[in-house]
Amino acid sequence: MALAEAILVCLTDRPMSGYDLAKTFDASIGLFWRASHQQVYRELARLRERNLVESTEVEQRGKPNRIVHTITEAGEHTILQWSLKPCKMPSIKDELLVKFYALETVDIPALSEQLGVRIDQHRGKLNVYHRIKERFYDGHNLSTSQHGKLIALTMGISNETEVIQSLENALVMLQDTQD
Repeated sequence: MALAEAILVCLTDRPMSGYDLAKTFDASIGLFWRASHQQVYRELARLRERNLVESTEVEQRGKPNRIVHTITEAGEHTILQWSLKPCKMPSIKDELLVKFYALETVDIPALSEQLGVRIDQHRGKLNVYHRIKERFYDGHNLSTSQHGKLIALTMGISNETEVIQSLENALVMLQDTQD
């Protein structure tokens, strides 16, 4: 997936300024697709050049004017065409996993500690996903768009749960090598 499509998807919810878009991106699609705020702003300019978004300057008192971006019909068509393409299997680039290939050479207590840190990071992410689900989706009547977001969130919860279990298993297996 390209950043352009991720931004267009965010703009299907509502028109947003670059700042609002970057914040929304961090709290929604950013859970599954990373991009810096600078990347978001650069890509917005490209989308504007391709007429996939329209930008309107909104005057504000006492603050700099805001530029609000709205997805165009061409942008919506781009999302439709993109949705027809099959998704590539994501590649894994994980330094932690590579360290296991040199188990006789690495510092095993340090590697165990790194596994513990990774477990804590994934537990934190899982907790965030659960809080989002409880706050925005549990017990609510959901629109089609919200159902899509709930599906992605549920898959994220499942993935984080599985990763935590795998990391905990790896930690046990690593401790077994020291016995």
